[in-house]
Amino acid sequence: MRPTPARPGRVERMLRSAWAKPSLFGAALLPLAWLMWQAASSGLGPNPAEYLIRSTGEWALRFLCLVLLLTPLRTWTGWASLARLRRMVGLFCFFYVCVHLTSYAWLDMEWVLEDIALDIPKRPFILVGFAAWVMLSALAATSFNRAVRALGAVRWRALHRLVYVVAPLAILHFFWMRAAKQRFEEVWFYGLLLAVLLGWRVMRRWSSTRSAGAPG
Repeated sequence: MRPTPARPGRVERMLRSAWAKPSLFGAALLPLAWLMWQAASSGLGPNPAEYLIRSTGEWALRFLCLVLLLTPLRTWTGWASLARLRRMVGLFCFFYVCVHLTSYAWLDMEWVLEDIALDIPKRPFILVGFAAWVMLSALAATSFNRAVRALGAVRWRALHRLVYVVAPLAILHFFWMRAAKQRFEEVWFYGLLLAVLLGWRVMRRWSSTRSAGAPG
């Protein structure tokens, strides 16, 4: 007699439901909606351009932390259906990075492409942020099933490990942005969080390699 499969828990059933992805999509748009409401109601403070650039960048960093959190969270909790939400979270990370870059190009540089091209290499924190955006663009463009089939699973996984390069670049970009005002509390928080999430992956890979190499 075959054993009866364990019934999924409440959280797992929620993650599997047809409403999980639309709910995540709506929730992920709330920060942008809030910023638009603040802009329409003159609630962005004395320097609206700086506020928008900074806020959209911080939301991009939060989504980056979230996408890196999903795999450890799935491992720790057993909520396997978290994997089906990872692509959307990653794409929203890229979306907020694009909004962040657009805010800079529009509000800070007034869409003068020549000035933007000169400004990127001149200021290191912008150069680092731009490099992270280029890498995320490659990940977003290849995040779909057709790209996985075209590249092959091995090359696709190798390409998407670029997110482990994007994470320290994002923290460095954030650090340099905050250096002018000497406000590093949030930098240390996100830096420590990303260090833990990346460190967990290193330890997991090391443990897996060590187990595979152990004599039977």
